[in-house]
Amino acid sequence: MTITGEVVKGKQIGRLYGAPTANIILEKLIASGIFVGRVSIDNQVFSAAVFVPQAGNLLEAHLLDYNGDLYGKTITVEIGQKVRDVQKFENEVDLIKQISLDIEQVKMLSQK
Repeated sequence: MTITGEVVKGKQIGRLYGAPTANIILEKLIASGIFVGRVSIDNQVFSAAVFVPQAGNLLEAHLLDYNGDLYGKTITVEIGQKVRDVQKFENEVDLIKQISLDIEQVKMLSQK
């Protein structure tokens, strides 16, 4: 599945956890979870960890090996293999650990 949209400002929570995300508004609900993704921006393609929350209207993509400001830019996100389902965490420490594990798994799967 491929989704194109303008990057909008979210709650900026991802950057607090070391995983800033580019957020685009979803026009319709799609399957939730953590996915391997590819993001096209300015004629470049980056691997990404993509988060789609349950019943949410935002897609959040953490671009691997990218530093820069994407607000207002149009990006295309190609959603690939599902890494895991959405889950709730007891505390922020567990959430941060899982985000780190998710990013490592996305890196491994992106190299295949």
